[in-house]
Amino acid sequence: MLFRHYSMRTPGLGVKQPPPTPVAPRTAAARSRKRDLAISAISLTPEAVRHVSIRIDAQSASTYVDVMVDQVLLAGGLVVGPLFTLTYLAEGAARAHYKPLRHPVSCLALGERGWTQTANFIVAGLLSLAFAVGLWRAGPSHWGALLVGVWALGMLSGAIFPTDPVSGYPPGTPERLEHSTRQGVLHTLLSMVGFVALTAACFVFAWPGTRGWAIYSVASGVLFAATMALAAAAFAQKERLVAVGGLIQRVSVTIAWTWLAVLAVHTLGA
Repeated sequence: MLFRHYSMRTPGLGVKQPPPTPVAPRTAAARSRKRDLAISAISLTPEAVRHVSIRIDAQSASTYVDVMVDQVLLAGGLVVGPLFTLTYLAEGAARAHYKPLRHPVSCLALGERGWTQTANFIVAGLLSLAFAVGLWRAGPSHWGALLVGVWALGMLSGAIFPTDPVSGYPPGTPERLEHSTRQGVLHTLLSMVGFVALTAACFVFAWPGTRGWAIYSVASGVLFAATMALAAAAFAQKERLVAVGGLIQRVSVTIAWTWLAVLAVHTLGA
């Protein structure tokens, strides 16, 4: 009894031990991981590396092209103002009986040499439209880009629908027509739509920026709208303003072109 009691408590003495647990063979999951590692090692061949490099280079080239396209489109906002201004200044200086202080820029589209200002409107409209597309692609506000696009269409309308004679130009016409022509009405209406759109754009683009930019943008919108309203009153033969209507209009469009150029620089640097 003593021996039997001892053998129950001591392994190997009268008690049959269970067989040792066999080591399990490598599982299917482990074999799959090993196979995947081998395939990965095989896939990283020089040819595969070159293929990946080509894809990365293609993506980089596409990004580079997109950036270049944006910069070209936004550059339209930089050059359109100086080009438009230099053209109407040179043409106005060469016209007999044309008084820049009194007569609007649109009157340069009338007469034998009217094609020069018509072309000026077309080029300015197309460059402004390209700038609007650039703002849409890279700018902070799609609504602002649309408003600049409306301004561009207003410029193009100046080429499609010439103005009626204003303030006695061309020579031999009255200071104010008794009845406006259809094209004259369309010119005025579409131009006003463009002016309102640019004023609104100044306010829209004021928000996503620094405080200084916001102040400048809002001030530009207010001054542009105010001076354009004064110019319209002058061309309507307001006695105190009629003699300087052309000057007031030139101040107004200079405010507009300057703001667009600063917007272009602001967006390119963002």
